[in-house]
Amino acid sequence: MRIRVPATTANLGPGFDSCGLALTLYLTLDIGAARDDWYIEHNIGGDIPHDKTNVIIETALNLAPDLAPHYLTMTSDIPPARGLGSSSAAVVAGIELANTLGELNLTKEEKVRIAAEIEGHPDNVAPAVLGNWVVGAKLDGEDFYVRHLFPDCALIAFIPKAELLTSESRGVLPDALPFKEAVKASSIANVMIAAILHNDMKLAGEMMERDLWHEKYRSKLVPHLPQIREIASKQGAYATCLSGAGPTVLVFAPRSQANTLQTSLQNLKMDADVLLLEVEGSGAEIFQ
Repeated sequence: MRIRVPATTANLGPGFDSCGLALTLYLTLDIGAARDDWYIEHNIGGDIPHDKTNVIIETALNLAPDLAPHYLTMTSDIPPARGLGSSSAAVVAGIELANTLGELNLTKEEKVRIAAEIEGHPDNVAPAVLGNWVVGAKLDGEDFYVRHLFPDCALIAFIPKAELLTSESRGVLPDALPFKEAVKASSIANVMIAAILHNDMKLAGEMMERDLWHEKYRSKLVPHLPQIREIASKQGAYATCLSGAGPTVLVFAPRSQANTLQTSLQNLKMDADVLLLEVEGSGAEIFQ
């Protein structure tokens, strides 16, 4: 049995800690034979555990402590610490593992609630579970969210090889904003969301680049953002923004410009992958 969970991008500029979009990169978990203890084979390397302390297995056991141990194989296209929802994908994979082996019969709404409780907010986990574009909030322990189809456009992801931990990127944000600036930041986000709902990527893109919540504070950690934004703008892109906490940068563009933009970004003398992606519409899935 196979579990597949998509990558996600959060924020989209001014939709800070609220907007999320599922992307066509995947964490895949194959459930193998039962055994005496848990073991997870993976291709990530580093210090990611292979035993039951792995976040996928930990999440599953927190939901269903009596699960029989299995041999698991994980492969992932989602690079860690790049702002593409790798931790959320692992959490959602753990929930799906518990749901499958434990026969919990969780609804998608219950999966989002559990994942958002673990992650703290639903911006990455909701699209990982549901697919497509989700706007959500966690308020007084309750989750509120709306899933909607994202406008058709090209997505180009500029993914640096260097990591940027979310904790580091969060650390540069201010504790508070002046009231007038917060009102302005909120109005920008509102117009962006309305434009996406109206299928107007030109207006949505303009609002994405006017974010006041986080990008100007994180720019010193992501020095390639202005250069990519300038190139993309000259070539007719709708918008360029940080993916999550960075350092990945996403470019939204008309499909007619996708290949030209990808080539231009590949020609930058930076150690990065430049990928053409799509909006992922299904969310987490189970395959027999």
